[in-house]
Amino acid sequence: MDPRIEARLLATRRHLLGGMGGGIGGIALASLLGAEAAGAAVDPLAARPAPLPAKARRMIVIHLTGSPPHLDLYDHKPELVKRAGQECPEEFLAGKTFAFTSGTPKLLGTPRSFVRCGESGMELSDALPNLQRVADRLCLVRSMHTDQFNHAPAELMLYTGSGRSGRPSLGSWVTYGLGSENADLPGFVVLISSGVQPNGGTASFGSGFLPSVYQGVQCRSKGDPVLYVSDPPGMSRATRRTSLDALRDLNELQAHELGNPETLTRIAQYELAYRMQASVPEVMDIGREPAHVLAAYGAVPGQPSLAANCLLARRLVEQGVRFVHLFDWGWDFHGTGPAEDIRDGLTKKGATFDKPAAALIEDLEQRGLLDDTLILCTGEFGRTPFREGRTAGGGILGRDHYPDCYSLWLCGGGVRPGHVHGASDDLGFRPARDPVHVHDLQATILHLLGFDHTRLTWRFQGRDFRLTDVHGRVVDGMLA
Repeated sequence: MDPRIEARLLATRRHLLGGMGGGIGGIALASLLGAEAAGAAVDPLAARPAPLPAKARRMIVIHLTGSPPHLDLYDHKPELVKRAGQECPEEFLAGKTFAFTSGTPKLLGTPRSFVRCGESGMELSDALPNLQRVADRLCLVRSMHTDQFNHAPAELMLYTGSGRSGRPSLGSWVTYGLGSENADLPGFVVLISSGVQPNGGTASFGSGFLPSVYQGVQCRSKGDPVLYVSDPPGMSRATRRTSLDALRDLNELQAHELGNPETLTRIAQYELAYRMQASVPEVMDIGREPAHVLAAYGAVPGQPSLAANCLLARRLVEQGVRFVHLFDWGWDFHGTGPAEDIRDGLTKKGATFDKPAAALIEDLEQRGLLDDTLILCTGEFGRTPFREGRTAGGGILGRDHYPDCYSLWLCGGGVRPGHVHGASDDLGFRPARDPVHVHDLQATILHLLGFDHTRLTWRFQGRDFRLTDVHGRVVDGMLA
């Protein structure tokens, strides 16, 4: 219940008398168990069991910001290759708006080669040689679709359920529902590589109208792991503890008087920051890892990269962090420069992701964590089966934004391994079988974590909001 509503209820005589017996008993119990037990009762990040049977206890998201060219990585289309250079059929263009393409574009078949991998025979591109090795652990979805065709709205749609900012993110919903398994670390950690923030900004990992204790805490792999957590010059740890005790007492008085959940958030965040001063530097130091582990990921201590962040994700979930969200910029393959060419450019960019992603899967499996850790790897949408309009006359091959059909993969945490779910049509324009909307993906993720997506809600502005809004279904075919 919203603490403000609870405070109003307790202000009535009937509720006061009704709860007095339990209240006196609670005071007595707290005095017997000590302050630690009493404090745990109001900790908004205290670990909670999932309301339904869960396959996954924690989650890692690898977001390839800008959206990778899925037709050159995950979805082989021989017919599109045969018809490369032909004009795009009008039936696929009528009534459609594209970000940078107008008129009648030319079809673009992939220049990449595809290989059937593992016992499943899953086809993956030559740009992903390491993921080919772990194909039998992947659940590849080839029939995704979304409602948004520009970066920020599509990213927000994927992670908050709405193309507009202001809603809680997936990681915030999960930590709101499950809390954290480590009192000394944030429940929801964000790591950003390639030096650029997500397209949706902090709203992509924000808490929206949920208490802000559930927002993602951005950590850095170089310098101070978390900004502003260190003590200022001249303040000892003992002095910091004394000042926090005084602030806690004042905030508890205000929480009792007003029942505002943000007051409880303030208490929790001050206390967490104090504990993080000792715990975060240790867990963020990948230099503690053996040389063979660093080599497997391709990570170098002190050098920020997606490889380092994948390794940090494993270290964080191993220590009880509930949700880790990685954002990696540089996947917007329009073809406006050599780095955005789906030939050499994709080979180079793919190498920064393919090796650490495969290493993360193998590392989690070797440590016995993969079965209850859910991994999602995706962009915000897909790329067109035709050449991007602005670059159609040049020698660099690129694709425009495309929301109608694209691919992503999941791994571990109760998804069906070695499975290809759904299919696109022969040219890659539309889902041909088992379409999956982003709300369906969200519902399925929450199901794996032990939630009915229609019941994980928060009342705001007069109605109960949820991640999937008023949509979504669990995709049973993706489940193990």
